[in-house]
Amino acid sequence: MVPLSFAAQEFTLTRGNALYWPRERALLVADLHLEKGSFFAGHGQFIPPYDSRETLERVALAIRETGARRVITLGDNFHDADGAARLEPHACGMLAALTRAVDWVWITGNHDLAKDGRRAETECGGVQLEELEVGGIMLRHQARRGELRAEISGHYHPRLQLMLRQRRIRRACTVISTHRQGSGRMILPAFGAYTGGMDAGDPAILRALQPASRIDAVVPAAGRLARIPVWQEAA
Repeated sequence: MVPLSFAAQEFTLTRGNALYWPRERALLVADLHLEKGSFFAGHGQFIPPYDSRETLERVALAIRETGARRVITLGDNFHDADGAARLEPHACGMLAALTRAVDWVWITGNHDLAKDGRRAETECGGVQLEELEVGGIMLRHQARRGELRAEISGHYHPRLQLMLRQRRIRRACTVISTHRQGSGRMILPAFGAYTGGMDAGDPAILRALQPASRIDAVVPAAGRLARIPVWQEAA
């Protein structure tokens, strides 16, 4: 785990793309996209149907490693609103055990809500919220453009593309913005096993984090944080 200071708080980034908040004993994970495999199978694209097991195993491991007493998901918890109904018995049991073992909060995202208002998390235990404020930091699924309060969100699945020894490498990353009049905002990488990614410097991410004076992609490297600027306000 690698220490990370943000909004006058101390956090740690885990090796599995989660964020641990020691003061709150809270583990933050974004974009689990549970049952993405079964969703694609239902549309004729057959991929191994074990993504939910793998993702939940990684959540359980992060809880053990950090000692978290609370898990807060940052939306797109299931890949679609029917995802919870498709959980096979083993994954369903894993999720039930996790939501009983810790204080579990589901923040809902755009993939979780059906047109008729149903939410995928309804039968899975825990508490469902649209957003949550903890210690002066807003926790929500999607960064709100114009927000000047400290904020942690998901949604965009940021990734950083690097050239290393003449090889092109893509790594999931955290994106952090700073602003002279604000407290800073953070977008976490996707945690789910089958999630893709968007370039950290994509205009959609840069727009979502405005106003900002600087936006950095952040990745753990050799036990430390490497910060790579992806946008900076013109002088």
